[in-house]
Amino acid sequence: MSETTSTNEENKLPLNGRRAIPPNYSNDEENEVPEMEAFGLIPRGFNPRDYLRVVDIYMFKEPQEINKQEHHTDKYYNPKLIVRRGQAFQIQIDFNRPYQPQSDQFWLEFLMGRYPQQNKGTYIPIPVGSALKPGQWGAKIIHRENNSIRLSIMSSATCIIGKFRLYVAVLTPYGILRTRRNSATDTYILFNPWCQLDAVYLDDEKEREEYVLNDVGVVFHGNVEDVKSRSWSYGQFEENVLDACLFLMDKAELELSGRGNPIKICRVASAVINSRDDDGVIAGSWNNSYDHGVAPSAWTGSVDILLEYYSSKQPVRYGQCWVFAGVFNTFLRCLGIPARLITNYSSAHDNNANLRMDFFLDDEGKVDTRLTKDSVWNYHCWNEAWMTRPDLPVGFGGWQVVDGTPQETSDGMYRCGPASVQAIKHGHVCFQFDAPFVYAEVNSDIFYTRMEKNGTQVVENIDTTRIGQLIVTKEVGGDGMMDITEEYKFREGSDEERLALETAVMYGVKKQSIQDTTYQPQTDVDMDFQAQKAVLGNDFKVTITFRNKSRNSYTATTYLSGNIVFYTGVPKSEFKKHSFSAKLEPSSSSSFDVVIKSSEYMRDLLEQASFHFFVTARINETGKILAVQKAVMLEIPTLRIKTKGELVAGKETTVIVEFTNPLKQTLENVTLRLEGPGMLRTIKKQFGRIPMNSTLTWEVKFTPMRAGLRKLIASLNSDALRHVYGELNVQIQKP
Repeated sequence: MSETTSTNEENKLPLNGRRAIPPNYSNDEENEVPEMEAFGLIPRGFNPRDYLRVVDIYMFKEPQEINKQEHHTDKYYNPKLIVRRGQAFQIQIDFNRPYQPQSDQFWLEFLMGRYPQQNKGTYIPIPVGSALKPGQWGAKIIHRENNSIRLSIMSSATCIIGKFRLYVAVLTPYGILRTRRNSATDTYILFNPWCQLDAVYLDDEKEREEYVLNDVGVVFHGNVEDVKSRSWSYGQFEENVLDACLFLMDKAELELSGRGNPIKICRVASAVINSRDDDGVIAGSWNNSYDHGVAPSAWTGSVDILLEYYSSKQPVRYGQCWVFAGVFNTFLRCLGIPARLITNYSSAHDNNANLRMDFFLDDEGKVDTRLTKDSVWNYHCWNEAWMTRPDLPVGFGGWQVVDGTPQETSDGMYRCGPASVQAIKHGHVCFQFDAPFVYAEVNSDIFYTRMEKNGTQVVENIDTTRIGQLIVTKEVGGDGMMDITEEYKFREGSDEERLALETAVMYGVKKQSIQDTTYQPQTDVDMDFQAQKAVLGNDFKVTITFRNKSRNSYTATTYLSGNIVFYTGVPKSEFKKHSFSAKLEPSSSSSFDVVIKSSEYMRDLLEQASFHFFVTARINETGKILAVQKAVMLEIPTLRIKTKGELVAGKETTVIVEFTNPLKQTLENVTLRLEGPGMLRTIKKQFGRIPMNSTLTWEVKFTPMRAGLRKLIASLNSDALRHVYGELNVQIQKP
């Protein structure tokens, strides 16, 4: 007797006065399920073999079989059954004898986690009935033959997503007989954008193919006058990526019972994508030194990052905004939530959320870097996820902003969203989550303020159009750019725009009125700044143009300051100072050129080859100040990719990557990466150095497995040069 007591003691749950069972947030852990669950004492003559017994279960889980085809999961590189919720799938059960509906009774059980409970959706018993109801759990027999039956099983359109264990239970007079634990029958259930009852339902097939099934995307970067693009491999169907994405929810400690809700999943994922405060997936670094890690610009896709994190459980170094957004997009698409990567050009990172970016000028009109704390990012990437918002009033569902880049804390953690794009456009920033922050990123004004000796602030200039002037994403079905600025804001200066701003202010977005400060702009002189297309390593010129619309003659004392900046707009060093006096004749325009030499900027250049020019001019006769700022991107050379011979699935082929060093210096510590989503896992190769003007050639042999249109993506990284990319579309023929 004593032996049984001690084992019972061991199986008892740890005592906790607050909850009957411990928190249940691991999809991986399991409980013991008895093969024979007796109702009481079992008589001596009982033999389980006398009853209906399951011999085999067939899941139709091959990519070409009915389940994965109908559920759009045939691309997942995963041997188990993967289905989408709210849609029927089929399995076949072989018994030891023909099934007799009058006398035999059996049912299915889906279990998840260590403590399955029916009311939490982690234990789901499914009786066999005569009809299936849309969007509710159920099973019915659709075919009987000899000892086999085929079942059609419907899952609930709101069920939790993740990996379930399947058991078949048979009722006998003395107890329940269950099948043995068999991992081959494990079933993944995902979100279903094809199902009208699912919270992530998207009604356009072309959009579903793009936002759920496309495993390659485009990241737009550069700046608003010079939009650049590069491909990114999402790789949501690659081997182990689905398990890695489910692990992220375990890591974020999201209760299993909450995993049917895309709002909750997005909220916790936006925190776990970055490593701040929870040792999440990617460690950010914006300081141009990437020791013991990979430079953010070197990654070509999400797969390496997710798989490294899944195996090491340690943050992967390093990322910047497009890396966070790329990995987040993989996570969302992998689970079945429609998602896209967004770029906001001239994105305001405002440290005190007052819709006002302050740039302080000193007496002479130069920018005072000591006082200026706000920064304008050349661009910032975030994601949009598609879902209904039953927690908000009607009309705020659809695209939601989610952002995994750690910028500000929200409810105590570095995370952002989901915030309704529709709510941001109309200024309804009272609706959760983090709408005021996103509203400021796309709507702030830039104030140029001069501090007088006695401490009063004089606003010299206000730029209301620069922030958030272009918001883009990849077009559906192509690699081009789609302008979605109008989804975030009304046209500058329209009545609707003013109304949206008043609404946002009413809901607590701080907006300092101009009445608080004195502001009388110089209206009869305009100043403009243009830069010539500049190639990395070459000289280029910039032009400052004044237009004097008055009948007076003026002289303008003009300062030009050229800074090398991080893409976040934070300056690293000033490399160019130039001042001159400009004579402005009445009713005419005059232009002044300034040459920027490569020797002035090459030493301090940062990886995105990005400059920031401030030009300020004081009209001596009136004392008024004109100010303009502009980001300039250098043209960075690209990698050339070509293939040799024919491309046929199952046959070895050769890819050649070439690069010519355009700089007047040797490149040190060169690393190349090459990846082809769906055909070639990332391979990297180190090259010691590339002397100036010499060409590097790298040949890679590989065997593509599947036919179809695919993309090869390559990146080059070195001490002096980063953000070098190349790509090639390839059509792989059927054998």
